[in-house]
Amino acid sequence: MTILVTGGAGFIGANFVLDWLAASNEAVINLDKLTYAGNPETLVSLQGDLRHQLVQGDIGDVALVTRLLAEHQPRAVVNFAAESHVDRSIHGPGEFIETNIVGTFRLLESVRAYWTDLPSAEKKDFRFLHVSTDEVYGSLAKGDAAFSETHRYEPNSPYSASKAASDHLVRAWHHTYGMPVLTTNCSNNYGPYHFPEKLIPLMIVNALAGKPLPVYGDGMQIRDWLYVKDHCSAIRRVLEAGRLGEVYNVGGWNEKPNIEIVETICQLLDEMRPKSDGTPYASQITYVTDRPGHDRRYAIDARKLEAELGWKPAETFETGIRKTVEWYLSNPDWVAHVQSGAYREWVSKNYSERQT
Repeated sequence: MTILVTGGAGFIGANFVLDWLAASNEAVINLDKLTYAGNPETLVSLQGDLRHQLVQGDIGDVALVTRLLAEHQPRAVVNFAAESHVDRSIHGPGEFIETNIVGTFRLLESVRAYWTDLPSAEKKDFRFLHVSTDEVYGSLAKGDAAFSETHRYEPNSPYSASKAASDHLVRAWHHTYGMPVLTTNCSNNYGPYHFPEKLIPLMIVNALAGKPLPVYGDGMQIRDWLYVKDHCSAIRRVLEAGRLGEVYNVGGWNEKPNIEIVETICQLLDEMRPKSDGTPYASQITYVTDRPGHDRRYAIDARKLEAELGWKPAETFETGIRKTVEWYLSNPDWVAHVQSGAYREWVSKNYSERQT
């Protein structure tokens, strides 16, 4: 048995592949474009493991995807492949439209052709699981109920709009063609192997380097934080037993403002890696101009996933963030290698424009 994972060298996808192969002998064909955020070093522990094959390529490459499906006959496709950084989508939305919308369309068509020709038993058991985000639902006011699976889509950034479009395509391919699809919409992930352009790894990396810790606006934007390995376990459970055509929200039940996240990281670093001059890491916090259209609050209601499939997160934010900081302190080589010249140029461009 085999599954095809797209975007499996990125942050969430790579964690999923590592966890999958730690718990199962089922082979993984891993298709990843290996852009700046796709990092083969994350998968170095799988070198020589015949259960894993990493293929560099685009989900929009119909010929390549068609060949991989025909050669490996996977029983499922798990689609992580996406451009995912809001700030990058603001600076350059074109890549987000191309990958998240056009790429998803082409992937769906390739998989539909493969699925249509499967023998009846394999056709019945096949699954296409599409991994999406809570950002498709828009923004919540302070007292609003958390996002449920029936919440109206109101995306506010080029990134979230492109993901919303991809979700609609997946839904349409189920209702029009009968494709056996599942969709998950997750809250903000954090954990090992997170590319340091997102809030938590950026704060850890900058703090250790003695650099400013840039906080957007007043820092009171609220997010629900989900430890990445909890997210991976949820995806495995949905793939195993989710109802066809259904959407499942995956959240950590950890709503916290961004400034609290940054302060917690500083406190953990004060404990685990105190500065030689004795000053607290919080002294590096710098407030910068907020990004355009910054959603104020996200919150996920994950009760459907718990009620139907018995899933709930294993980590609290306190246990997950401690594990995350410990991982970054223990893996300086991985961190150094992902901080290429292109990465440094991006961080400089994004945050220099926002100095207050």
